[in-house]
Amino acid sequence: MVEENFTIIPFANLYTSSNDEFAFRVGIQEFNFTGRNITIGGFYQKDIFNSYGLLFRAPYLFSAKAGLALSYNNLKTQEPIFFDDTTADYKYHNEAIEVLGLYQFNQRHSVDLGINFFTEKYNYIRGATNPNVPQALDVNKFSYKAIYKYSNIKYHYQYLDGFKSTLNSQYVNSSTKELDNFFVAFNDFVYYKRIGERGNWANRLRVGLATNNDTPFAPFSVDNNVNLRGVGNIIDRGTGSIVLNTEYRYTLVDKNWFVLQGNTFVDAGTWRNPGGELKDFVNSDNLRVYPGLGVRFIHKKIFNAIFRIDYGYGVTKNASKGLVFGIGQYF
Repeated sequence: MVEENFTIIPFANLYTSSNDEFAFRVGIQEFNFTGRNITIGGFYQKDIFNSYGLLFRAPYLFSAKAGLALSYNNLKTQEPIFFDDTTADYKYHNEAIEVLGLYQFNQRHSVDLGINFFTEKYNYIRGATNPNVPQALDVNKFSYKAIYKYSNIKYHYQYLDGFKSTLNSQYVNSSTKELDNFFVAFNDFVYYKRIGERGNWANRLRVGLATNNDTPFAPFSVDNNVNLRGVGNIIDRGTGSIVLNTEYRYTLVDKNWFVLQGNTFVDAGTWRNPGGELKDFVNSDNLRVYPGLGVRFIHKKIFNAIFRIDYGYGVTKNASKGLVFGIGQYF
């Protein structure tokens, strides 16, 4: 049985910023504009600084298999930069226009190909300095992007069963010699298993590598909101990443429109240091393991209306602990 959700959906994401203050993103999307499966939308974000973005995605614009996606993002955040075993805070500004061609081979396989034109600005706020690390950058860039998706997931309200894989790759070209051109790619392997009437086992393995430049502006971050719940907000960066998230979700209350779900999880990850070697992945100093518990408040009639709270507790070197909250399942 197919039960249609509302197609004009407001959304919100709640999290903590890099200085542990409250941050949020709110927006609205129409998922079936003109009745042709076209998505249009926009968002406003407050993460210390103000940001906004617009999206147009029409997967069947040209044919039953080919379409187009356009987006504009103007993002401003505070980002920590790591070098010489010290840290500095920078104001990061990314203004980008992206054009993607969309092609769906069949119900399970699809590919997005395109180009992204963007400007990156870094401006020093506070912290450590080094003559070799610029305190201000204003760089025009463009990147070629390719995304391949395989999805074979069965959905039944909050329960998911099946496998999906997403390969995201980019070649980034920079207009300044201070930032090298680089290639970056990562693949998310996700597996869900329905267990009994109320249980759901969820797993995500992310494997990523980038050109191994020795730079404080490395592309992979260690962060609460992205990969390891409880670790803190962007505590480190690297040119390679291996992260495994696994959790068991159990429905405690299931009413006509409301679901209360509990979960227990383990998040584990390791990184290659900028300019480092592959053996960094097995270096105990780079390994992080965070088990924890969480709860989900789910509205069954509104798409992705899931409020989550997780508490992660580190059990490896230099560990931390803390609450992580947001909208939608973690993965």
